[in-house]
Amino acid sequence: MSTSPRKFTIHEDWVVVILGFLIIFLALGGVKPLTPSFNWNNAEELRDKVFSAANLSILVVQFVFVLLIACIGVFLTGRSLKYFIYSFPVVYILAMLAMILAGNQQVKALNLEAVIFSLTLGLIVGNFFKLPEWFRSALSTELFVKIGLVILGSSIIFGDILEAGAYGLLQAVVVVLSVWYFAFWLCKKMKIDRELTMMISSAVSICGVTAAIAASGAIKGDSKKLSYVISLVLITAIPMMIGMPFLAQYMGLSQEVTGAWIGGSIDTTGAVVASGTLVGETALKISAIVKFSQNVLLGIAAFAISIYWAYTNTKGPEGEFVKPSVSSIWERFPKFVLGFVAASLLFSFFIDAQTVDGVKSGLKNMQNLWFVLAFTSIGLETNFSDLLKSSNRKPLYAFLIAQTFNVLVTLAIAYFLFG
Repeated sequence: MSTSPRKFTIHEDWVVVILGFLIIFLALGGVKPLTPSFNWNNAEELRDKVFSAANLSILVVQFVFVLLIACIGVFLTGRSLKYFIYSFPVVYILAMLAMILAGNQQVKALNLEAVIFSLTLGLIVGNFFKLPEWFRSALSTELFVKIGLVILGSSIIFGDILEAGAYGLLQAVVVVLSVWYFAFWLCKKMKIDRELTMMISSAVSICGVTAAIAASGAIKGDSKKLSYVISLVLITAIPMMIGMPFLAQYMGLSQEVTGAWIGGSIDTTGAVVASGTLVGETALKISAIVKFSQNVLLGIAAFAISIYWAYTNTKGPEGEFVKPSVSSIWERFPKFVLGFVAASLLFSFFIDAQTVDGVKSGLKNMQNLWFVLAFTSIGLETNFSDLLKSSNRKPLYAFLIAQTFNVLVTLAIAYFLFG
């Protein structure tokens, strides 16, 4: 089934910048859906809180809001609006089921994020039910991911660097640069393809899931490879979150050193907070400061990765590398990164702290929602066997070796700076 393409279209990267800032400006103007509740501990709370009439009405309003934003994006990029409208309710319902599963208190204690449930549910439906071709073609994974990334820029506040202090910033810079380069070198030695190399290096060195998503967007990476890297991040974060506090106690490390070690080593912010809490208040504060410092570097890293990828990925007619011109670099450069950086600069320097605090939680909810929708779509369009192939063992080994290097280097730096 096909539709004739429209004459007027806008490149997807510019569309997501427009839509990301539309959501941001609507939030600043007070126009945003309320945040639904997904927190529950037992069947009674699930019924009375999550499935209450009030909460379900918020979910419906959120559905309409997101559908309208996404429809604008689909229309401007010249894709089939009719098929998207048919397919989106399925994606949204699966995404909400993932959020509900992740909202359980026992699940939260294990730090299992909603994206892993959305990916799993998408894989189950996509592999055990025969979906029509028009349904798969209507999935808008890239659109969802990039809108989420532009909104993510609003949470990357440069003032966090100043609050972190010189030691927190110094550790973040040294760890990110050393671990990223080691992971990049290791992946090249193991002959892992370039897309996976960039995603693994960014995920291990910066901030896990978010960094992997940003790196994939910056290089226009394969969504199947992205889902694999994110699965590695989330799986390894759990034993690290539980084991590192006990290991630090065994080694007799102070709370300051332990917090800096945890904040620089564990790849997800949620796991860092959970692990720091197990140690103590001082460790929690230091771990959060170090992780925030690394998160702030994400915008700079995404911009640098985009330039590097555009510069080194230009080939001639026979596949040979050619030195790209400035215009060809600009053409290949993912424009959504500019939206990400612009949102960060806007919230860091041009909006007062009180206003930022007022819209922060709503925008965080929107960012997470777009990411969960994206990973539901990835699951729906992915063949489950692709994630289980033996060829994936090399990236697994590279990730584990790089993560081990990260743990050791970060421990040495944390001990030197905070010991």
